[in-house]
Amino acid sequence: MSSEARSTVGLLDLAAKLPSMITEVPILARGAAGLTRKPSAKESIGLIFQKAAHAHPSRPFIRFEGHATSYAEANELVNRYADVLRGRGVDRGDVVGVLAKNTPEALLVALAAVKLGAAAGMLNYNQRDDVLAHSLTLLDARVLVVADECEEALESLPAGFTGPDQLLVSELSDLAKTADPANPAVTAEVLAKEKAFYIFTSGTTGMPKASLMTHFRWLKSMSGLGLMGVRLRGSDTLYCCLPLYHNNALTVSLSSVLASGATIAIGRQFSASRFWDDIALNKATAFTYIGELCRYLLNQPAKPTDSDNAVRLMVGNGLRPEIWAEFTARFGIPRVAEFYGASECNIAFVNALNVDKTAGICPLPHAVVEFDENTGKALRGADGRLRKVSTGQVGLLLSKVTDRAPFDGYTDEAASNSKLVRGGFKDDDTWFDTGDLVRKQGWGHVAFVDRLGDTFRWKGENVATTEVEGALSSHPAVEEAVVYGVEIPGTDGRAGMAAVKLRDGGSFEGTEVAAHLYGKLPNYAVPLFIRIVDSLEHTSTFKSRKVELRNEGYDVGADTLHVLEGREGGYVDSYDEYVGKVAAGSVPKG
Repeated sequence: MSSEARSTVGLLDLAAKLPSMITEVPILARGAAGLTRKPSAKESIGLIFQKAAHAHPSRPFIRFEGHATSYAEANELVNRYADVLRGRGVDRGDVVGVLAKNTPEALLVALAAVKLGAAAGMLNYNQRDDVLAHSLTLLDARVLVVADECEEALESLPAGFTGPDQLLVSELSDLAKTADPANPAVTAEVLAKEKAFYIFTSGTTGMPKASLMTHFRWLKSMSGLGLMGVRLRGSDTLYCCLPLYHNNALTVSLSSVLASGATIAIGRQFSASRFWDDIALNKATAFTYIGELCRYLLNQPAKPTDSDNAVRLMVGNGLRPEIWAEFTARFGIPRVAEFYGASECNIAFVNALNVDKTAGICPLPHAVVEFDENTGKALRGADGRLRKVSTGQVGLLLSKVTDRAPFDGYTDEAASNSKLVRGGFKDDDTWFDTGDLVRKQGWGHVAFVDRLGDTFRWKGENVATTEVEGALSSHPAVEEAVVYGVEIPGTDGRAGMAAVKLRDGGSFEGTEVAAHLYGKLPNYAVPLFIRIVDSLEHTSTFKSRKVELRNEGYDVGADTLHVLEGREGGYVDSYDEYVGKVAAGSVPKG
């Protein structure tokens, strides 16, 4: 749709990047070898961490607000925590709930759990009341470790709810002082196929689901994404201010760090105004991102010192094509390891070659297929089989479920089964439905386009909300935009609507904004409604609350609403007759 999106990746794109990777062949080889491991192997996250601590004990493992903790110190503290947890009845196969904000203690407790062969259930510390009770019920934890600052969340639980035994971090720290500092014997016996983490999905509505991360899948991420994609050096420090219950923190960041014996710098929380100061304080040479984080940073007032940092690499997902070049140029970032993956997905793509505007390549079996626009399901042909799209086209991404790429699923079996497509190309094959639309770029590369549930159809065409949001957000008066489709009586499909937050001091000029959008988007993709809002509410992982906005439709009360008259008329103040004129086809014109 957008001229700024990359449709294809060609041989010349790849050839231009390969020479720079020659010196990294050894680490690439280690990553490739790691992808051959089997689920039955005696290999686990705890063992990887333990071996790293033995290999470079004095090297910093964690930096937090300028303070460093070495690998040896961290490993000893993890062992002491594990001994305390074991004394509370935690055994191999159990779950340890963790309700804590971003601190070293939260990460070390999670490592203590996996060292015991238990799973760490990383709870969203923003949850309250019935939602928190639901999550605790799913985990069925033996012990719940609670940061002192998060204790008030437990007070919101419904009356009569009986949760797991609780252990405050302050109490854990006191007990750890006299606990056993030795490595637990069980750590060496844990199999790769055993459960390691529960990571809660952070959708925009409904009750959360707990997706299971096994050691095996985490270790595959370490090999494929960490070693072959990110390729940190031992001297690197990776800064992560995303919540530790976020997959980009617990899997992507931690595995990339442990793969190379590097350092992880934990940010207490994301702050656009303090981000680069925290980067400098923690001596970071890399950072983890999601697309919204980059947008917030780009919206900060430009300074001559924006590129005065030591960062050589950023790793994450969701960096939109329309800001890719601007972001990397302004902040002086030479390499972007964009990736695609979801907490529950059994494969991942990574931009290992530093090609712009792509989520990269995946060596594991996958398919980009045609989909039914009404049901959102993979479309089958007359023969009952799925149909792949051509290079440059958009389709539904499926990943093949195999012994080497298993689908770990959710705690809810019905939810797990609903995500599987059986007999896709052969009678006995099984595929995981990601629910994501991607562009098949060629040479194994894809680019994320949209969530299937967010894409809507108007004038017989599919409209990708991410691309419309990108076009709106590139206007100098717009700080942030959320796009969704709304139903209009007497029309088919959904008309485009955007909730827009203006920059401080910015004003909405309807004719100018319309001209800007018509210059970047096809006519059918230009939103018919633009709603000006004071703020846009987000989940704790920066996802917009799009569902609520969609449900409100174009009846938005006191909010300022503008409607599209057409290419010449631009946006004007909303009026009662507008939706009838849309249904009659008299607007928008041009």
